[in-house]
Amino acid sequence: MSQERVRPPKARPGDHIAVISPSFAAPGLFPELHEQAMRRLADLTGLVPVEYPTTRQVGAAPAARAADINAAFADPRIRGILAVVGGEDQITVIPHLDADLARADPKPFLGTSDNTNLHHWLWGLGIASFYGGSSQVHLGPGPTVDDVHARSLRAALLTGERLEITDPGESEDIGIDWADPRALESFGDREPTTPWDWYGPGRTVTGAAWGGCLEVIEWVLTAGRFPFPPDVLDGGVLIIETSEELLPARNVGWIVRSLGERGILGAVDAVLVARPPVSDFTRRPDAAERARLRAEQRDTVVEVVTRYNPDAVICVGVPFGHTRPQWILPHGGAITVDGAERRIFADYR
Repeated sequence: MSQERVRPPKARPGDHIAVISPSFAAPGLFPELHEQAMRRLADLTGLVPVEYPTTRQVGAAPAARAADINAAFADPRIRGILAVVGGEDQITVIPHLDADLARADPKPFLGTSDNTNLHHWLWGLGIASFYGGSSQVHLGPGPTVDDVHARSLRAALLTGERLEITDPGESEDIGIDWADPRALESFGDREPTTPWDWYGPGRTVTGAAWGGCLEVIEWVLTAGRFPFPPDVLDGGVLIIETSEELLPARNVGWIVRSLGERGILGAVDAVLVARPPVSDFTRRPDAAERARLRAEQRDTVVEVVTRYNPDAVICVGVPFGHTRPQWILPHGGAITVDGAERRIFADYR
């Protein structure tokens, strides 16, 4: 199987975009935040959000959530699909999906975290997607939408341009609790970022991206839903990030080690590691401890990747995944990692 994925055609202003809850139906519990997200989505893209029966249905059965995904692919008016947020049980939705519908009319799919399941399902069908873009996290909260998120959202859905992935200069691990009215107008606690860390040879790699949330990748592999030889990822760019579960660095290292044993680390030419969250609503270490936890995860991941692939270009600290502001990145599309100039570019075609 080639790395090349079908790149779904872009939407145009006025087209419809499906807004679905394949995992946790957060809009059912936090409707005001969701509705603000939908207004901002329409303003930023010119697209018309379309909700489905389970978009706001908390606790909907996996088959019902899958029916919404199938309906979105089946409807020719829908020209993009956006997951509202992640969760922890999307793995049970995947068996109910209709592959023929997705193949017949591929559409840009955007989602993060638990949506790694859907990204890998689409990848296995030969369809590219975009990792990131949870409306409940990146569009609804705060006084505005972060610039890097807005730019990559439009590129993924509408323009298909090539963008340089840059550091926005600030980051937050967790926003304000969605049940708090202040979440509609305030960001969470943001702190200045530090420069990204680069390792490996000073060469330039351009390859198809594959990866997502490490915890979910582990589930996908355990369920046997990546039944391909590792050489299908030859020359690719591995993108990995960790969730708000705040895994200890050693546990992160164990998952990455399994990717090495699976042959995945040896196949790719570059690895992008996201800036990890190290605090949540109940745990907020001081600044020095937060820096130590990030450094511990960085050093663990770099050591494991280098052990399996000393020629890989590695960059740690890239803003995607579970911190904010966040870039949406191609999944199956091309990313260029320039180890000499220490720059990253993403192709949103």
